[in-house]
Amino acid sequence: MKNPSKVNRPASRREFLKRTTLASAAVAAAPMLRQPVYGQSQAPSANVAGANSRLTIGYIGVGGQGLNAHIRIMQANAAANNIAQVAVCDVWQKRVDKAKAVIGGNVTGYPDYRKLLEQKDINAVVIATHDPIHAPATIAAMQAGKHVYVEKPFTRYLDEAFAVQEAVKNSGGKKLQLGSQGCSAAGWHKAAEIIKAGGIGTPVWAQGYYCRNNPKGEWNYDIDSEFKVNEIDADGWLGEVKNRSAFSPEHYFRWRKFYPYCGGLLGDLVPHRLNPLMVATGNNEFPKRVVCIGTKNVHTDRNKDGAMERDVPEHVEILAEFPSGLSLVIAASTVAARSPGFAIYGHKAYLEIGNAGERLKLVPELPFSEEIDMEEFDGLQPAEDIAAHHQNWFQAIREDKEPTANIDLATRVQTVISLAEMSDRLGMACHFDAATRKITTGDGREVKPITYGTLEKS
Repeated sequence: MKNPSKVNRPASRREFLKRTTLASAAVAAAPMLRQPVYGQSQAPSANVAGANSRLTIGYIGVGGQGLNAHIRIMQANAAANNIAQVAVCDVWQKRVDKAKAVIGGNVTGYPDYRKLLEQKDINAVVIATHDPIHAPATIAAMQAGKHVYVEKPFTRYLDEAFAVQEAVKNSGGKKLQLGSQGCSAAGWHKAAEIIKAGGIGTPVWAQGYYCRNNPKGEWNYDIDSEFKVNEIDADGWLGEVKNRSAFSPEHYFRWRKFYPYCGGLLGDLVPHRLNPLMVATGNNEFPKRVVCIGTKNVHTDRNKDGAMERDVPEHVEILAEFPSGLSLVIAASTVAARSPGFAIYGHKAYLEIGNAGERLKLVPELPFSEEIDMEEFDGLQPAEDIAAHHQNWFQAIREDKEPTANIDLATRVQTVISLAEMSDRLGMACHFDAATRKITTGDGREVKPITYGTLEKS
């Protein structure tokens, strides 16, 4: 028989968990509403967002994700979110024309995002360019008084992340949402509540994965035969990239394969897992030490006719340590699809989390099974719902609150990602001091963060 004094504790814990689960589920389900929730439409008023005002949206980068994930999904929910899509921008005119046709009506097209930001009636912008444009476009948008939804990864390099953070801080309350839609799922937030309440004891370590297996090489997208390098603003597309001699149609369409434009898995798949996992752990720390190993031994690009060999790894593993003692393990792959799953392990219990944040299971460690009861939470609002993440951003703008993937989370996660890239490419363990932002080796030697021009492929 259990000790009566201990029986009362799990009952109290169960009561807490069940009570907060109902609240979490209600909050997380709110973004899924498809009826108008902000009142009647009013005439657009730039940079003023009351409960009943219409938000006017511009789009910077309207290729695959920009068009299909953001323009189309926002269009489908425009009435419910009370928004108007008023402007689009891309360096390739074909993409501008297609985006305008999809939206319909009176939409202005631009080849230069700086011109779009001059349009006074735009309240907010979605930035879905390749990675080197994320930081300069976000900073310019904040300075122009626009709210920003920027695709992951937050920035290409670490110095840019802190520059954007400063721009948001000085923006007068403009809201930044990172395009990591998993952060809007209920399971991650429920996990954070349980951990904060002491439900697993002291957090020890956590794991997450995003693994695929593409025999013809991940990101080997089709190359449009109509594309001509000399017909776009190549300088505008390249931004601060220093290695310009290699720019080609393959670089334009398959940019995630090449270091000057992306960290590969570290820029694409890892943020999908690292962002929500840091939400779930309730971790508001910068990393203390990061180690990353990237490998490329399958060479899948050879299976795609005419494809160039990628710069970036086909498989990466990250180990990050935080000042509290918590460690995170993240693995991502394009050549091995099996994923062990998500878990957060504490001294007294651990949490199993569904890949989409739709379910949660609390399991006590054997020595603490009389203190903590097993609990399961199913049917929670799942992740990877871009419409829900959009609406969370709109709600944050209207209610003057922080969105789920806010600037602080984005900066901390980018620090892990950038240090991981440095660790892999330079073959070192990266020690980080959040107060000074200095990166050192294990023996205390300072190493400058890599950025544009630091390495040959940058």
